[in-house]
Amino acid sequence: MASTNLNPRGRQVWSLAALFLGAAIFLFPFYYMVIGSLQEEPDTSIKGAFPAQGLTLHNYADINSRVNLARSLVNSGIFTIGVLLTTVVFGVLAGYALARLHFRGRGTLFAVMLLVQIVPFQLLIIPIYVLIVRSYGLADSYLGMILPFAINSAAVFIFRQFFLQLPDDLFAAAALDGASELRILWSVALPLVRPAMLTVILITFIGPWNEFLWPFLVTKDQSLQPLAVTLANYISNIAARATNPAGAALAGAVVLAAPAVALFIVFQKRFTGSELSSGVKG
Repeated sequence: MASTNLNPRGRQVWSLAALFLGAAIFLFPFYYMVIGSLQEEPDTSIKGAFPAQGLTLHNYADINSRVNLARSLVNSGIFTIGVLLTTVVFGVLAGYALARLHFRGRGTLFAVMLLVQIVPFQLLIIPIYVLIVRSYGLADSYLGMILPFAINSAAVFIFRQFFLQLPDDLFAAAALDGASELRILWSVALPLVRPAMLTVILITFIGPWNEFLWPFLVTKDQSLQPLAVTLANYISNIAARATNPAGAALAGAVVLAAPAVALFIVFQKRFTGSELSSGVKG
C-alpha cells in the first residue's frame, strides 16, 4: 500500500505557505494603515487596499498643520526614555537583591511583587492621581507622567530570573577579592545580563510609547502631551474639519507606530539572544 505521507520537500512547501499566509494576515492591517494614510480620497472597499493611483503625502501635511507632530514626538520620547531609565535602574537593583542577597522576608516580598502584577493599573489610577497631582503637585510635568511607571514588577522578575541563572562561583570569586555588592553588580553581573536588559527595554518601550490614559489625565498643557494623547485630541476635536479625516488619522497612526516597529526590526535577533554562558570558562 502506497504511503500517503508527503515527502520532506512537500512538507516544507506547505509549511512555508502556511507561514506566508499567517504573515500576510498579520501584516495586512499595517499595510492598510500605510496605504490609507497615503490615499487622497478615502476608500473603505477591498479595492481601496490596492490603489493604482492617487497616493500622496497630503494627509501627513494636513495633520502636521493642525497639531505639532514634532513636539508630540519629542514629548513621547522624553516620557518613554524616562520610564525606560527608571525601569532598568530600579529593576536591576531590586532583581539583584531578590536573587543574590539573603535577608528575612525575601520570599514574601517576591510573592507580593508577583501579586502586584495582577492588579490592573486602572484600579489604582485614582489614588495615584491624588498622590501625584494633589500631594506632589506634579501635574503638567514630565516627572508626573514618569513616576507611576518608574518601577515595573515584570522587569524586576525578569532581572531576578537572569541573576539566578548566573554561576555562584563568579560571585564567590568576586567576594573573595574583597568586592562590595555594588561592585559585584556593576562589574560581574551587569555584563552578563545584557540580554535581560534588552528584553526589558523592548517590552517596556511599547507601554509608555502608546500610553494614553495617564498622560491624558495628568497633562492639560498641549505642549507637554505625548503623541498618543495628541492624536486622540485630534480625532475628537479637529479631524472632522480635515479634507480626508480618516487619511489624516491613519497618517498620525503611522507616525506613532513607526518608531516601535523600527525598534523591533533592528533588535529582533538580539531580542532572543543569550550571553549568560560568556561568564563560564571551561
